[in-house]
Amino acid sequence: MVTLVRNLYQYRELLKTNIQKEIRGKYKGAWLGVLWSFLNPLLMLAVYAFIFPLIMGRDIPNYPVFLMVALLPWNFFTTTIASSSFSVISNGNILKKVYFPREIIPISVVASCVVNFLISCLIMVLFLLGSGVGISIHVLLFPFILLIETILLLGCALFLSSATVYVRDLEHIVNVIIMAMFYATPVVYSLDMLPPKYQAILMLNPMTTIINSYRDILFYHRLPNFTNLGIIFLVAIIIFTIGLVTFKKLEKNFAEEF
Repeated sequence: MVTLVRNLYQYRELLKTNIQKEIRGKYKGAWLGVLWSFLNPLLMLAVYAFIFPLIMGRDIPNYPVFLMVALLPWNFFTTTIASSSFSVISNGNILKKVYFPREIIPISVVASCVVNFLISCLIMVLFLLGSGVGISIHVLLFPFILLIETILLLGCALFLSSATVYVRDLEHIVNVIIMAMFYATPVVYSLDMLPPKYQAILMLNPMTTIINSYRDILFYHRLPNFTNLGIIFLVAIIIFTIGLVTFKKLEKNFAEEF
């Protein structure tokens, strides 16, 4: 961990350049550019806000806002996983020519996704204010919840980006898992709609606690469950450690795979 921090500091300019490249590359050639950070969640919100209340047959007050405060963090999660999985492979030519700490690649992807998430959160603020839900002092916990989600994503990114170099099918497997996780995470519904036994199963999913925490502080204006959040924080640290150790072990033979 100390070595990672030292490397990131030593190559901070490269890290900064990579983050900027990831952000620019995401919208390269798109006429609307960074506006897609706003349009994508709005279009998804329009579809989900219309379809899911009909399916569930249950009215949730301020459902578009209820959905928005969970949908944006979920999009942040899925976009980061999808972008980071092939990040090392897509930089294969550079890896064979220039030396730099390889972990900078997936970390840059995660950092750029954090920036895009924060930009899209401007929509969330407008929805909260415009709907009358408003913003309370609990929003001060937003950086802490974002930190936990980011650490979790860093661990996943480090693991997946290195493992995919050797197992290219992993990208497709991850896509299927993410699709299943969407329905196993209370994004479009509330956890208390389910029977207790199913709630317990869904709580095994780290994103359940993270999504519920965002919704608690932004929609319900209450404190999140700190016990559950603390457990997920530890889980995120463990996943990050596993991801980093795996990455450092697998990076030794990256060049041979390209």
